[in-house]
Parts: sequence; structure tokens; C-alpha cells
Amino acid sequence: MLFDTHCHLDDPRLLDDLDAVLERAAAAGVRRITSIGCASDSASVRTAIDIARRHPDRISATVGVHPHDAKHLDDTLCDAIRDAGSDPSVVAIGETGLDFHYDHSPHPSQEEAFRRQIAIAKELDKPLVIHTRSAPADTLRILREEHAKDVGGIIHCFSEDAPFAKAALDLGFVSSFSGIVTFDKAVAVQRAAVQQPADALLIETDAPYLAPIPKRGKRNEPAYVSYTAARIAELRGEEPEALAQTSYENAVRIFGIDE
Repeated sequence: MLFDTHCHLDDPRLLDDLDAVLERAAAAGVRRITSIGCASDSASVRTAIDIARRHPDRISATVGVHPHDAKHLDDTLCDAIRDAGSDPSVVAIGETGLDFHYDHSPHPSQEEAFRRQIAIAKELDKPLVIHTRSAPADTLRILREEHAKDVGGIIHCFSEDAPFAKAALDLGFVSSFSGIVTFDKAVAVQRAAVQQPADALLIETDAPYLAPIPKRGKRNEPAYVSYTAARIAELRGEEPEALAQTSYENAVRIFGIDE
């Protein structure tokens, strides 16, 4: 039983084929999916929530402003996040955080948007989904300064190293591993996956991006989370079914899903 903790079902590459995507996911043993809603695109939020409402036993949603779009965050957009985040189908705020690799938004704008969304998560008492790239120290600093441990959450699409994962966990944030962990050159990520405590490890696809080996280069989809789970289990010397079950239970706990 698997839980894809992060994908983008509102993306046309998945949405246009959604019924088949969900059928393949079920066939691969994927019991639950969390779909990310981008608040800077109102259609994305509506779609993510609508999909979750239509599949309440399988799909949940999040809402937030990606760091790429942080420059667009204003009071109106914060209100939209707050309103959408109050929907019962929404289990977390995000993805939010810092991306200093692409710099689509100025660093000060990213930091402000990050802090404001942490505040909203605390107001709504919902966990955070964190995007961090090329900004490990600043991400940890802001989480610490804003007392984000009050709500905790997930470092999604983990791409750092084991010391970062431990520091994040000390701040109340578990790590979610994507198809990156299946890539031969992702040695630091693989080591982090091996060292991560069992009760603080999640698995995701980030579909339609980052398809794992042996599907690398293709459109990713929730069914492929099984390949990531199998690779992590191999690295950790565990049975795939046991790792899948533990990571599933972790996700249900962190998202506060009643089963």
C-alpha cells in the first residue's frame, strides 16, 4: 500500500488522462495521493480541490505559492490561500519555500512569501510542504526563526544530504524522497534515504516531473512511486512492502488524515 505524497494532478499532462492515471496508480498499489494546488493560479487550486472532493478516499490537496511565483504574493493571494486552506480536502499549506537555483523570484520576495505561508499554516494548524533548492541554510534558518515546528511538515522532493535531513527533522520536518533517489549519481540523496528514521520517511513522484528509473525521461505519474519505494527499500535492506506500509502510515499521520 503506497502513498504518493506529492504530485500535480492539475497539470494537463496528467489531468487530460486522469481516469487512466488513477487506474494505473491503483493497479500499482497506490492507495492515496496528495495533489499540489498552486495559489498563484486560481484554476490550479480549484482543480486540485475539485479532484480531491471527487475522490475523498484517495486524494487530498494542498494550497500554496511556489517560490518561483513568490513575487506575486500579496494580501489578496494570502487571503485566497487562507480561504482555500480551510477546505476539508486541503491537508497542508504549500508548496512553499526557497529556490535559489532558478531565481524566478527575487530572494527577498521568496523569503517574505515563505514566512507569510508559515504564518498561515500555523493559523490553520496544518503542516507545511517545503520546496528547497540551492538554499539549505536559509531554509532551515527561516523554519527556525518562524517556529515552524509548531506545525511541522515535509521537505518535498528531497535533494540535499543526510545532515540536512537530520537538521530538518530536528525542526519537525520529515523528508519525502522522489525519483531522484533512483538516479545513479544521486549518492548524497541515497545516503540520506538510508539514514532517515523509518518514522520520518515519505515517498513521492512530483509527477509529471522526475520519473524514476526505469521510466526516466518519460512523463511521470503516481503509479511510478512504486519504483522509488522499491529502490529505497533496496538501499535500506528492507522489504518493499514493509517500507511502503511504514511510509504510508507516516503520510497519513503527518497530513492528519482519518482512516
